[in-house]
Amino acid sequence: MSQNTRVFLARLAGLAVFDPLGDQVGVVRDVVVTFSATRRKPLAVGLVVEVAGRRRVFVPLTRVTSMEAGQVITTGLVNMRRFEQRPTEVRVVAELLDRTVTVHEHDEEPYAATVEDVAIERVRAREWSVEKVFVRKSDPREKTSRFRITRRRGETALVDVENVIGLREQEPDQRADLWLDSFDDLKAADLAEMIRDLPRQRRIQVAGGLHDEKLADVLEELPEDDQVEILAALESNRAADVLEEMQPDDAADLLSELSPEAQERYLELMEPDEAEDIRRLLTYDEDTAGGLMTTEPVILPPEATIAEALASVRRTELSPALAAMVYVCRSPMETPTGRFLGAVHIQRLLREPPHLAVGTILDKDVEPLAPDATVGEITRELATYNLVSLPVADEDGHLLGAVTVDDVLDHLLPQDWREDRHEVTHG
Repeated sequence: MSQNTRVFLARLAGLAVFDPLGDQVGVVRDVVVTFSATRRKPLAVGLVVEVAGRRRVFVPLTRVTSMEAGQVITTGLVNMRRFEQRPTEVRVVAELLDRTVTVHEHDEEPYAATVEDVAIERVRAREWSVEKVFVRKSDPREKTSRFRITRRRGETALVDVENVIGLREQEPDQRADLWLDSFDDLKAADLAEMIRDLPRQRRIQVAGGLHDEKLADVLEELPEDDQVEILAALESNRAADVLEEMQPDDAADLLSELSPEAQERYLELMEPDEAEDIRRLLTYDEDTAGGLMTTEPVILPPEATIAEALASVRRTELSPALAAMVYVCRSPMETPTGRFLGAVHIQRLLREPPHLAVGTILDKDVEPLAPDATVGEITRELATYNLVSLPVADEDGHLLGAVTVDDVLDHLLPQDWREDRHEVTHG
């Protein structure tokens, strides 16, 4: 690279990182800069790189030999210790983008703007300095929304970092559009982990920028303390909307962490039918089938065709475990249903003619669990019959819900398994 190569940091996010032999080390997720009272300009000190196992590590810029041609080349020496942000460090993509600043250039009138990118230049052999900030002038016609705005108004400008005021100061209501756009393709579990790694205030801002359905998916993947923190930061009506988007069992688990008064406040704001399911789940002990089940498995009447059943299990919001089994019941189809008749496995659906009624291919050997069945009973049934879900019914044979293997695993794993899922173990 030439002595003064300029690199725009937001463009690095998502680039592949290679060692000198051409083997991929990981993917760039962010760039770390530091501010100091003794320096006029921030310094870029390293990259946050996601390596195998979704683990994020720190790669110092002194280990980077090239950041050109849509890729990053390193010396090949990477410390695999998980990245932990220091108090003096700031992540550009996660924290600086979308920050509102004031630009004061020469004798011109100062103006408010939003940071959209940051440019660094190599000023010495091993030192990169933040030199430029790409900003978009604030437009009064652009109203603040809880959701991302994909089309932005306002002129853009590339300004010297010395002319930008407020770059370091945290903003109470900072948006997160650009950060979320950078990681829009991540699965909910991976997005949840990245959000969890953010500083507390930024974590709440980023979570608040998600649409209700995506935020619900992310909350289901977060530890309970983070769930409660984010839910409490939302406006009450929106919190109720997000709870409605969550799987009923996950929403009930989250509400069970709150005080009875807070539970009732959110439940009152929810749609009555959604609230009713959650209220019922809250009555069960968390260590029982009733406490672990979801009230929204795939339920069809016996006269429904196999084609209709296949269309039902194709729904994108269904987890693989829920999509693996169709529960056939008498009307009503909402839990608690009419009499539970039996189950149909997805493999059987794929083997039979589409016009056939599901009531003719029932597996009646799948015995429903009682709502007070213990975790031990559930795991034995799942293991004995090689199943990924089981029905839960009351003593009169009405289907109440279904317990899936992922919910059982979530319960059996240590409470902090989400925090430790990418920690390296040494034998």
